[in-house]
Amino acid sequence: MSEMGAMRDLRDGLVLAALPHVPFDGWSPRVLRDAAKSLGVDQTMGERAFPGGGVAAIEHLADLADRRLTEEAEASDLPSMRLAERIAWLTRRRIEGWAEHREAVRRAVTLLSLPTNGATAMRTTWRTVDTIWYAAGDSSADFSYYTKRAGLAAVYTATLLYWLEDESEGFADSWEFLHRRLADMSGLPKLREAVERRVGHLPNPLRFLAEKMPSRRHFGVRRG
Repeated sequence: MSEMGAMRDLRDGLVLAALPHVPFDGWSPRVLRDAAKSLGVDQTMGERAFPGGGVAAIEHLADLADRRLTEEAEASDLPSMRLAERIAWLTRRRIEGWAEHREAVRRAVTLLSLPTNGATAMRTTWRTVDTIWYAAGDSSADFSYYTKRAGLAAVYTATLLYWLEDESEGFADSWEFLHRRLADMSGLPKLREAVERRVGHLPNPLRFLAEKMPSRRHFGVRRG
C-alpha cells in the first residue's frame, strides 16, 4: 500500500474511532487523542493526521461517507430505477447511513456552521452532491452540471437539518420531506433552461477538461 493510502486508512480509522466520543467532547483535540489511543497508536497521531483539528476530521469523515455511498451504490440495483428514484435513494442513504452517530453528525454540522468554517462546509456539501449525481449516472458537462448540484445541495442540506431533529419512527418524516423537496426541485426546469440559455454562449471549461481527462467508467456509464 502506498504511503498516501496508508495515511487515508489511518484517518478513516481515527474519525470512526472518534465518533462515540464526539457527543461528550465535541470535535476536539481530546477526542482525536482518544481516537488514536483506541486504535493503539501514538496519542499524538490524531492531531498529526488532522493538523486542521476537528474541522479537518469532519471534512475527512464526509469524504469517507461519500466513498462508502459510492461502494453501496455500486452494489445496489440503481440501474433499474428512474433517475429521480436514484437521487432520492442515494440522498437518503447518505444521511441515514450515519443514524447510529446522529449526535456526532449534529456536532459536525454545528461546527461547520460557524462563519470561519463556511468554505469547508461548502466544499464538503458540493463533494457530496457531486458524488450523488455521479452515482446516479449523471455525465453532464454543460451548465446543467452546476444547476443540478446547486439544487441538490439545497435539498440535501435542508433534509439533513430536518433529519437531525426528526423523532418519527424510522425517520419517516424526513424521507417524506426529502421527496417533497426533490419534487420542488424537479419542478424548476423552465427556470434552469432560461439560465442555461443566458450562459450558453460562454466557454465551457467542463467540456474542455472532460476532453483532456482519460475516459473512465462509473456505475456502467462510460464517462470521459
